[in-house]
Amino acid sequence: MNETLPPLMPGTLYLVATPIGNLEDITLRALRTLKECDVVAAEDTRRTGQLLKHFGISKPLLSYFQFNEARRSEQIIERLRRGEKVALVTDAGSPGISDPGERVVKAATAAGLRVESVPGPSALVAALTASGLPTEEFHFIGFLPHKSGQRRRELERLKSIAGTLVFYESPYRVEKLVVELNDLFAGRQVVLARELTKKFEEYLRGTPAELLEVLKRRSLKGEFVVLVAGEASG
Repeated sequence: MNETLPPLMPGTLYLVATPIGNLEDITLRALRTLKECDVVAAEDTRRTGQLLKHFGISKPLLSYFQFNEARRSEQIIERLRRGEKVALVTDAGSPGISDPGERVVKAATAAGLRVESVPGPSALVAALTASGLPTEEFHFIGFLPHKSGQRRRELERLKSIAGTLVFYESPYRVEKLVVELNDLFAGRQVVLARELTKKFEEYLRGTPAELLEVLKRRSLKGEFVVLVAGEASG
């Protein structure tokens, strides 16, 4: 089959989406890109190394994460200028969506280099489409600020938005977020999506007050996507 497919282009940065939980979600194109690239730039080289090993792929790994983005971006640009094919992956999902990637894409495009997306798993899309909330207009916020004052100001700003709001949240702060939603979005429908694509995937639906009752009874683990109905559909 590979003989009929075009080879990877030299000097191209490939943004490769990887599974958010279920390894079966990796695409054939992602596997081929990882097999044919010259180097894989990874948010966590150990985690990506395990993924590559699972699929029988052996490639040099370059660590690329929040605190070395500037230096690594320069190195990646130099590799691309030499004609190397670089695959960029994060721990899970699509690079650049609440994960490292945006800086190197900006640098590559500014340098006139080619960037190609190899789309695939995304917690944002998975949660939104199965939430039961309106999908024709949505606003992705990602992670809210950690500081209470900043979080509240951001939530206040979002109250008047008509579309579905989509947040990412950790299990350690999800109850705090639902309390804040109960203060500011009391009448809205909220969906808590957790452990997406994994064995214990779950969607909890209700008003913030109803969800707080659930959270009092249960300790919920895993990463969360939190969806809030927009003003028009609340």
